[in-house]
Amino acid sequence: MKTEITRGDVMDMDAYAGVRKERRARITELKRDRRVHVGPDATFYFESYDTMWHQVHEMLYIERGGEEQIADELEAYNPLIPNGRELVTTLMFEVDDPDRREVFLADLGGVEETVTIAVGGETITGVPETDIDRTTADGKASAIQFIHFPFNDAQAEAFKTEGAQVVLGIGHAKYGHLAIMGENVRAALASDFA
Repeated sequence: MKTEITRGDVMDMDAYAGVRKERRARITELKRDRRVHVGPDATFYFESYDTMWHQVHEMLYIERGGEEQIADELEAYNPLIPNGRELVTTLMFEVDDPDRREVFLADLGGVEETVTIAVGGETITGVPETDIDRTTADGKASAIQFIHFPFNDAQAEAFKTEGAQVVLGIGHAKYGHLAIMGENVRAALASDFA
C-alpha cells in the first residue's frame, strides 16, 4: 500500500496524455465506491493514493507548469493520502444556487470540527487538515473541507469487518445529518488500512 507519491511516480505529460482518457475512466469507476452523501448538501469523497495520483497528474496536465510545478503538487496532495491507519476525505458542500450557497456557508463555521465516523461502538472524530483554516474569522465555512479520521487498531479491525455498520455524521447545529455507509463503500475503504 503506497502512502506517498514521489517524483518517480509522476509520468511525463506527453505519456500521460496518451493514457489520460483510460486513466480518467478508471478513476471515475474507483471513486464510485468512495463517495457518501450525508444530508442534502454534503458529499464525502474518500481519498487514496490512486485518487491523489490522478489529481496530481490532472493539475500538471491542465496547468502545464513543468518540473517547477511538480514539487508544489506533491506537497499539496500527499497529505491527503491515507497513511495506513486513517481514512482521509474531501468533504464538499454542494449547493448549486450561489445565493443559497452564500447563506448556507455563512452559518456553517466550524463544521470541520463536528465530523465523525462511528463503527463497532466507537466514534472516530475527524481532524481537519491543518494546511489552512477552512473557517473564516467571521464564521463562514469553506465549501471544501479536508478531514482525516485517525483509527486505532481495534477501530480499524471493526471497520474492516464484512457487514460492519459504519455511520458517517456531521454534528453541526446548522447541519446535523447521519448516513449509513453502503457495504460497497465500506469494503473499498477497508483497503486503506495497512
